[in-house]
Amino acid sequence: MLSAAKILKSNGTEGDILIGFVNADIEDFKTTEPVFVEFDGLPVPFFIDSITPKGTSRAIVHLDGVDCLRDAEELCGKFICFDSADDDSSENEDFTGWTLYDRERLVGIVDGLEDIPGNPCLSVAGVLVPLHEDLILSADPGTRTIIFDLPEGLV
Repeated sequence: MLSAAKILKSNGTEGDILIGFVNADIEDFKTTEPVFVEFDGLPVPFFIDSITPKGTSRAIVHLDGVDCLRDAEELCGKFICFDSADDDSSENEDFTGWTLYDRERLVGIVDGLEDIPGNPCLSVAGVLVPLHEDLILSADPGTRTIIFDLPEGLV
């Protein structure tokens, strides 16, 4: 995830928020693609209903589903992020053809990447395995093997 803006404060009583741009400009924000706000370590997607510039480094934003002052205040101090797959397509390497292991147990051969926004997954014989750095123990391009520490019951 790429931090694009910081939520500075609520604005009014209808759920609007004032944001300060960090690594983005107003042109980078699209109403057709979700932005993400992290809650309890997990990115939560929101669509932008409206965005109004306030000078060159701030904007008033209304996020879909944030409709009252209480909801807006819960967002204060958090960062609005873009999915890094949108900003850096090389980050999610194509592991097609690699052998995937769950620790020492063979899971299978990766047959594709499902680029789900905010949660890219490797496809192995119809099973989706989250491609997340916290689950990967090692990856060896020489032998084309990737070793995961998968949660119990996933495969």
